[in-house]
Amino acid sequence: MQVPLLGDADQSALPPRGPRFRPPGHADDQPGPEFMCEYPTMTGWRHCSTPDDRGCWLTNDKGDKFDINTNYENIAPVGVVRPYTLEARDGWFNADGMNFTDAKLFNGAYPGPWIQACWGDTIRVTVKNRMKHNGTSIHWHGIRQNQTMHMDGVNGITQCPIASGHEFVYEWKATQYGSSWYHSHYSMQYADGLVGPLTLHGPSPGPYDHAADIPLLVTDWGHNSGFEALYTGLKNQTILLNGRGDITKFSGNKAPLTPPKPYSLVFEPKQPNRRAKRYLLRLINTSFDTTFVFSIDNHNLTIVSADFVPIHPYSNTSVLIGIGQRYNAIVEANPIANASQPIRSKDFWMRTYVAECANTAGYPQNYETNGILRYDASSTADPVSLPWNNVSKKCSDETYSSLVPILPWNIGNSANAGQEHDVVLDQTQTTKFGPHGVFGLEPTTFGSSFIPLRINFSDPTFLLLNNTGKWPEQWVITPENYGAEDWVYLVIAGDRKKNYRSIGAHPIHLHGHDFAILQQAEAQKVDYGNLDLKFDNPPRRDVVLLPRNGFVVIAFKTDNPGAWLLHCHIARHAAEGLAMQILERQKDADKIWPWGTSKAIAEARKTCQQWNQWHTNCENWWPGGKAGCARKEEDPVFSFQDDSGI
Repeated sequence: MQVPLLGDADQSALPPRGPRFRPPGHADDQPGPEFMCEYPTMTGWRHCSTPDDRGCWLTNDKGDKFDINTNYENIAPVGVVRPYTLEARDGWFNADGMNFTDAKLFNGAYPGPWIQACWGDTIRVTVKNRMKHNGTSIHWHGIRQNQTMHMDGVNGITQCPIASGHEFVYEWKATQYGSSWYHSHYSMQYADGLVGPLTLHGPSPGPYDHAADIPLLVTDWGHNSGFEALYTGLKNQTILLNGRGDITKFSGNKAPLTPPKPYSLVFEPKQPNRRAKRYLLRLINTSFDTTFVFSIDNHNLTIVSADFVPIHPYSNTSVLIGIGQRYNAIVEANPIANASQPIRSKDFWMRTYVAECANTAGYPQNYETNGILRYDASSTADPVSLPWNNVSKKCSDETYSSLVPILPWNIGNSANAGQEHDVVLDQTQTTKFGPHGVFGLEPTTFGSSFIPLRINFSDPTFLLLNNTGKWPEQWVITPENYGAEDWVYLVIAGDRKKNYRSIGAHPIHLHGHDFAILQQAEAQKVDYGNLDLKFDNPPRRDVVLLPRNGFVVIAFKTDNPGAWLLHCHIARHAAEGLAMQILERQKDADKIWPWGTSKAIAEARKTCQQWNQWHTNCENWWPGGKAGCARKEEDPVFSFQDDSGI
């Protein structure tokens, strides 16, 4: 018997098994992949999301619920296994009218395949490395990886790189829900194209009728490899929305090839005597170096989640998205007109402004027009709409008071109080490796001089959880050996040598946790005796923008044993050492993954053996053969890895 599809309205004919349904907002006649949420073992439960109440997910006749108020840190429904296969290959790509011949692509496409799952599913991804001269590891950005540290995908920390010609299977549980992305965590590799969207379908704080066909990924883009860009910066730079751009707009370069048409969304026009349809957009910044401000002409954005955290909805004409940050936004299909912004047609620009974290002077007019919202699917015209006149390009995170989580946290006292356990950005002209090492995170409890992080591809922290001695200095490991209910506070500030002032703003990302933002201050020096910390339901997320010349105070509960990377998500800053490892409850981690009997340890050792066999043959190094081996003449230590490695 065929199991019927359950729409938003018809829930009456449940088969004698758990619910099966299209994700909210994805109607049977809507374009996009055929994808179903399935809970086969949850007999007696039913899907309860409706267009006017997206906060409900599953319920039963006993009154039990999985909904927007469920503590997803502790409990999730029981879904199904979602298998995916990603092949990382060398390739080329025309994103903007100029070929990029050093591309590295998942399954031959940019962005990579859309990985979808539903709240409570298990995601299993087989990653096959088919690149000729590169290892790789894939990170599932923002995924908590509760007691699955070995699936976090950070070479040198959770695993060795996947060697060319080999594969690795990642498997983890979707305890959270919302929007994210996956990307290579091997040096600068993701800037070359190893990026894709990740959606975990679940409840939402705001009502909506439809969800956009696919997430919206915005990124900077160059035409030289990210490895080279670390030295020279991105060449022939442009901006892409879902893999499409126009190089003539951003840099004024001529386009040798035909630029692709801008990415378009199509909304259903408002019908007489009916309310306008509401659409869910999933906004993700996957950049190498750029913070963006997103807006749609004549349309407000109602923000309903920040990273994986559902928040009380608020509206604005734009949203600032730091690298690695994600926002779900609801847009009403009812254009807003005013005296300075008339409605000229049924087509409207989606704009991706470069935030003023960098010098934006001299950008051509309308460089930011990278997508189109249409009310007529047959239209091919460029919009003539005007931008909102109140969009701020200031390099400043979304307003602190606007980010109010639905599920409240009350932050406990600091377990590390009195230990001066702050972290400061440091900058030095004395390099520690290669031409780089100019940035780093300095944990002041060490009381040592600044050291930029540099990992060892062949010796990941995961295989050393039973270590009782000292750690290599350049691994920058900070132990956090507290209890499962304890809180660790980190004060992240600018360069102490520059009076705690930072150069620009930095998107700081912590793996393995959501963290609470207890304070976020711009253009202000840290005053440890006069901090203004918020403990009652502060904003929380997994990427926070460290303000220019300011500081942030974050807190996380030490309830997830393992080694977790804390780093700036500006790719070149991470490559230059702006990172550290937080080794959380090492003894407990060693018990979870005992050296002699853990299958995860055995698999990690196998991956390392494959990597070492490949890596020790210098003919595999780029550009291959004798030319690859000749790199030894430059410096036998740094000829293969000349950056932090992450």
